[in-house]
Amino acid sequence: MNVQSLNIYPVKSLAGISVSSVELDDFGPSGDRRWMIVDELGKFVTQRRMPRLALIKTVLDEGVVSIRIPEQGDFTLEPTSEQMDVTVWRDQVIASGGQDAVNEALSRFTGERLRLVYMPDSTFRRVDPERVRDVRRVGFADGFPFLVVNSASLDELNSRLTGAVDIRRFRPNIVISGAKAWDEDRWRSLAIGSVSFNVVKPCSRCVLTTVDPDTGVKDPNTEPLKTLSGYRKTGDGVIFGQNAVHESRGRIVVGDSVSIFEQEC
Repeated sequence: MNVQSLNIYPVKSLAGISVSSVELDDFGPSGDRRWMIVDELGKFVTQRRMPRLALIKTVLDEGVVSIRIPEQGDFTLEPTSEQMDVTVWRDQVIASGGQDAVNEALSRFTGERLRLVYMPDSTFRRVDPERVRDVRRVGFADGFPFLVVNSASLDELNSRLTGAVDIRRFRPNIVISGAKAWDEDRWRSLAIGSVSFNVVKPCSRCVLTTVDPDTGVKDPNTEPLKTLSGYRKTGDGVIFGQNAVHESRGRIVVGDSVSIFEQEC
């Protein structure tokens, strides 16, 4: 098995970036989801409610994040000295505010008063202690530093769909090739290159998977979620992919070998 592709998402729920390698820091993939969009109450906003966010492109260049908002222009994201409480799922953390110009452009594009916020190094959001005993941190990702998916599972799903979908619907960090479809359900620990990972929770999928990343429009038939629900529903939800936590800093590269250390029989 090998790493087929790698992706990072500098801003939660905006378009991701395909990269050839990823540096790993305490948060997970360096630069991944340190920025987030919130409403006037400081609550996170995603494509689940606002699918057009998929049309906002992101660029990460030597640690500097820029975004391109359709009909509004390009903006470099820089945190300000403003500090505010923000909410992502059940967690409330301190974030730094974004600049007024980009907040105003984002609000014009969406038609709703929104703003960008940044998670500084001084903020510690803990990974779910019910799944990970060690005290580990995560940025604004839904709950865990990494999402690992298996390309063969996407192929199997697409064989059931009238119109195939690409892997971007599932917003993975790491796409692995060379395994059989749904083998990832049994993985418990693995190594990618020189970095070890613990697989800690199946990833429950939601309506975000129905958003076309090229058009920012939800599928009227709620595909591929509808088909997935027919045969991939468990006590953890409708499952596609596995959440993981890395054991050390390091670097992973497209083409790296993948070894399974522990799996369920």
